[in-house]
Amino acid sequence: MPDSTADATVLVVDDEKEVADVYALRLRNQYETETAYGGSAALERIDDDVDVVLLDRRMPDIAGDEVLAEIRERDVSTRVIMITAVDPDFDIIDMPFDDYLCKPVEKEDLVAAIDQQLAARRYDDRLAEYLEVTSKLALLEGEKTPQTLENNEGVESLQERAEKLKREMDDALLEFDDIDAAFQEIGRRPD
Repeated sequence: MPDSTADATVLVVDDEKEVADVYALRLRNQYETETAYGGSAALERIDDDVDVVLLDRRMPDIAGDEVLAEIRERDVSTRVIMITAVDPDFDIIDMPFDDYLCKPVEKEDLVAAIDQQLAARRYDDRLAEYLEVTSKLALLEGEKTPQTLENNEGVESLQERAEKLKREMDDALLEFDDIDAAFQEIGRRPD
């Protein structure tokens, strides 16, 4: 685990070389940045030295969902942020990503999301789970009508998990004065 964000390694995975290179260029002054142009290349590179993966969801060789599943199956201790043009749907509830950003993503939002994931690595698993759960809830609340969300057991379960985790973390997260405000400032949808 890096001592500072400058020591963190971020792997940008996208089958469009230009897109991957643009994101890597935006981040190179903050982190050690590498690129993988597709799912196969990402799986060849992934190991515990990679702190955060920025993963495109729709790729022709191996889809981002499959890359994500393989990362989790290998038990690699990296944080995964999906960065994609695929609109989120209820299928994200069971996906084991740590955050999900919709393209296009501004540099400030990328850096904030990566820094949030690096902070989560330094703290306990409850914070990581809280960020995952609240990310999914924010995406679904932005995409679905209140009536659709109201009767969905998966959404209710996420809401209960978020409330329980927040209560458990109150004492452990004293340095996070207002984690919800920091989380909400990250633009997950294009304006």
